[in-house]
Amino acid sequence: MESNYHTHTTFCDGADSPEELVAEAIRLGCPEIGFSGHSYLEEDSGCMSEKGTLDYCREIRRLREQYRDQITIRLGIEQDIFSKVNRQQFEYIIGAVHYVEKNGKKYAVDESRDGFLFLLQEIYAGDAYALAEDYYALVSRLYQRTHCDIIAHFDLITKYNEEGRYFDTGHPRYRAAADAALDVLLQSPCLLEVNTGAMARGYRSKPYPEKRILERWLASGKELIFSSDCHDKQNLLYGFEQLGTLKHRDRLYLEN
Repeated sequence: MESNYHTHTTFCDGADSPEELVAEAIRLGCPEIGFSGHSYLEEDSGCMSEKGTLDYCREIRRLREQYRDQITIRLGIEQDIFSKVNRQQFEYIIGAVHYVEKNGKKYAVDESRDGFLFLLQEIYAGDAYALAEDYYALVSRLYQRTHCDIIAHFDLITKYNEEGRYFDTGHPRYRAAADAALDVLLQSPCLLEVNTGAMARGYRSKPYPEKRILERWLASGKELIFSSDCHDKQNLLYGFEQLGTLKHRDRLYLEN
């Protein structure tokens, strides 16, 4: 059975308590579950507070002890590139870029479609490729800044771009920016996350990252980890069955 390590709870922007998610993981027969609350960032209304982070750690440790005979529980965190985290508190870190910084202010790339359009049209004057260049410049520094174990949703900037609605991911400027970030991260010891979260929430028909990025990662002999980026216990293992062929590397399901 599968396990999910990218899991959000009511300590940040998830819908369910950690214990409710543990119960669901046990029901599904998962051998493990990993929690990864959003790290504190002043601009982020959906993250854990500094005090909430301490409470979160205590609760996950309590559950780990309570359910130790039924399931293994891992204590992790999703660290934004602009956040600071005490590494010693956590078993693993999922590194993520949710914001770009422009003129001294941070703007979310994934908080809402309206927010993304404001960022694209008002802050970047409609130049999606300049936005992509700034986003991927941050992605390229993700391991350097966070020393993360897992790279989250590599191309999160495409969340609202289904069927190329706002920009072309085949455009030379976009590809150059994404490839430059990938080249750097290929030198890190990180796992690359295959993330079905935007599929579960109806924004995308395929997981992050796009097929071309996955193929380059696998061709380099690097490892993947599968994630539902769970914000609702009903989606704890969302899409994992579809990803089965990818796990065995014999045929990329994305070819279909």
